[in-house]
Amino acid sequence: MNPWRSRQPRRTVFSVFLAAVLALSACAPLGRAADPSELAGRAVRVVTTTSLIADAAKQVGGSRVEVTALMGPGIDPHLYKAREGDVLRLARADIVFYHGLHLEAKMADILAKMGRWVPTYAVGNAVDPADLIYPEGSAGNPDPHIWFDVRLWMQVVSYIAEALAERDPVHREVYRANSHAYLRELAELDGWVREWVGRIPPEQRVLVTAHDAFGYFARAYNFEVRGLQGISTVAEAGIADVQELADFIVRRRIRAIFIESSVPVRNIEAVQEAVRARGWEVAIGGQLYSDSLGEPDTEAGTYTGMVRHNVRTVVEALTGQDFPSGGSR
Repeated sequence: MNPWRSRQPRRTVFSVFLAAVLALSACAPLGRAADPSELAGRAVRVVTTTSLIADAAKQVGGSRVEVTALMGPGIDPHLYKAREGDVLRLARADIVFYHGLHLEAKMADILAKMGRWVPTYAVGNAVDPADLIYPEGSAGNPDPHIWFDVRLWMQVVSYIAEALAERDPVHREVYRANSHAYLRELAELDGWVREWVGRIPPEQRVLVTAHDAFGYFARAYNFEVRGLQGISTVAEAGIADVQELADFIVRRRIRAIFIESSVPVRNIEAVQEAVRARGWEVAIGGQLYSDSLGEPDTEAGTYTGMVRHNVRTVVEALTGQDFPSGGSR
């Protein structure tokens, strides 16, 4: 164990931040943003917190951007803490995109300080506060999982396009054309989701997951959702939470529950055991991607692929029928 870190963890992170700023300031004018004429002649260095935002930036930026995501597949953004390398990547960026809405709660201080040196955008600001969900017991904080409503994520894509055009105005039309093409793809995706979830009988549209990440999905696509944990995974689920959810599953005769790629499997397995002890069998219907995308070069490695994977998994588990051939397109 590093004794310095154990005694003063906050000071260590801030010291690393300052060291990165000072080191880079010696090589380049970090106190001001890169001049648009400079950016016009090279790729724009984009750093994002989550893989979801990174994918949107790649779709909009195309060959004009070089995108780095701090959080890879399977990483829980609610619990993620900035590392030394992350601070350096942020400091070297031409533009930083993070989610906001308290998703990256443990990085809030670093992101706020970074905004003094690097143009930094919270993509959650793209959504009208009136369209956000404010769950009970969340201390007035909104549910940050806006990407599960494709139409809300379309607003984020437009926001990213505007931010890139602001930083690199010479290539404004490139960002505009790329974003328009991607928005058409997302509009088709939204229609596809509505078509396929509409084949699940209304009484079977109950989505039980490890944490309450699917509220926007429920509102947009007419589902009821239950999560073992709240909208954040910071608080551990207790025995009472497991028992309460098991009672709900038995009472509603739910046939399948779901694990998540960024949340430990043991939580849902505990619910399954508690349900079995009550004389009802509930299957684990498969893995859903909630707070991050899948591995690169897999279907779930892009936003559209992740949405399709999740919907296909839910439809098959809740109806007991295989997804029709050709239904993934």
